[in-house]
Amino acid sequence: MIFYWKGRLMKLLLFVTGRGIGGDALLAFNIMEYLKQEGIDSEIVLDPSAPGYYFKKRNISWLQSPIPNAGGHAASKMKLLKAGIKATLASMKGASLIRKEGADGVIGVIGGGAIIGSLSAKLARVPDVSLVSTPTDTKISLKLNPTLILPESPLYLNSNPTSKYDFKKQYFPINLNITQGNKNNILDKLPSQFDDAKPSILFASGSTLFDGMAQAARKFAEENDDYNIFVIGDPLKEQLNEVIDYPNIINLGYINYIADLYDLVDLAVITDDGLTLHETIACQIPVVVVLGVKYGRYHNLASVFEGAVLESGVDNITEVVKDAFDSKDSMKEAAKKYSVDILDAPYELCEFIKKHMKK
Repeated sequence: MIFYWKGRLMKLLLFVTGRGIGGDALLAFNIMEYLKQEGIDSEIVLDPSAPGYYFKKRNISWLQSPIPNAGGHAASKMKLLKAGIKATLASMKGASLIRKEGADGVIGVIGGGAIIGSLSAKLARVPDVSLVSTPTDTKISLKLNPTLILPESPLYLNSNPTSKYDFKKQYFPINLNITQGNKNNILDKLPSQFDDAKPSILFASGSTLFDGMAQAARKFAEENDDYNIFVIGDPLKEQLNEVIDYPNIINLGYINYIADLYDLVDLAVITDDGLTLHETIACQIPVVVVLGVKYGRYHNLASVFEGAVLESGVDNITEVVKDAFDSKDSMKEAAKKYSVDILDAPYELCEFIKKHMKK
C-alpha cells in the first residue's frame, strides 16, 4: 500500500531522543521500516551531538536539530526548568527543519524526541504523533497531540488517562523476525563451555552491559553451576569484563544472532524496560527483570506482563531464577497470551499514525 498526501508520497520526520546508539534508535528504526511497508517516507532527526552509530552501521543518513534531554524518568524541578528553556529554543529550530524538508508530519520518539517533536510540529503547523515513556513526555504530549503510551509510561497502567487528543496504550513495535530464530544456526559458534544437557539462561541489559546486570550474572554464577549462563552486550566500562570473567559464564559480547539465541535459552534475565523485554515475551520466554540496573529506573513492567515476569534484585537473583524455573510452564503460558498482542503492535501503531497524519 502506498500512502499519498496532497498528491504525493507522504514524508514524516522522526525526532528521536538519545545518541542514536541504543534502544531508542532501534525503536525509531523499527517504526521507519514499518512506515516504509505502508508506503510512507520518513527520515530520522537526531541531536547534533549524537554519534548515531546504530544508523551509521546501516548506512542510514539522518538530519540534525537540537533535541535536549527532556528530564528523564526521575527529573528534579530544576532539571525540568532548564530543560524547558532549552526546549523552547530547540523547538524553533525543529520547526525550521520541518519547513525546510517539506515534511507532512512528525513522529516524536520518547523523552526529548517526543517533546521537541510535539512543540516543533505545533510551530510548523503540521500533525504530530508522540510515543511516550516518561512522566514528563507523557504529561506534555497528552496536552499537545495524539499520543501512543508505551508500557514504561506511568500512565500505562492507569485505567483512565485523560486528554482532549486521541491516545492509545501501545506495545513497542519489535522486529517480527525476532521470533523466527533457530538455535541450530549457532550451536557450532558457542564456546566449549556450553552443555546442551543444561538449561540455558540469558543475562542482558540491551546492547550495553550495565553494572547491575554484570553483577547479577556473576552472583548467580558463583552460586550455581548447573546452568549455561550467557551474558551479552558491550560492557559500559572496561572493569565489567573482570566481573563477568568467571568459569561458568559464557560471555558472548556484542552479537548479531540474538533471534537464534532467544530460540535456545529457557529463561531471560533482563532489565525492567524497553524492546528487549517485548522481544523475549514475543518469543514466549519467561522473564526475570533485575530492578534498578539502568540509573535506578523502575517501570513496574511485571504488572504490565503479569504472570510472565518476576522481579529480582542482584542479592536474591538465585532465589528468583529458581522460582521462575519452578513456574516455567505457567510463565510461558502467560507470555504466549501477551505475545499475540505484541506481534500485532507494529500494525496498530501504523494505523494510529496514518489516522492522525490525515488531519
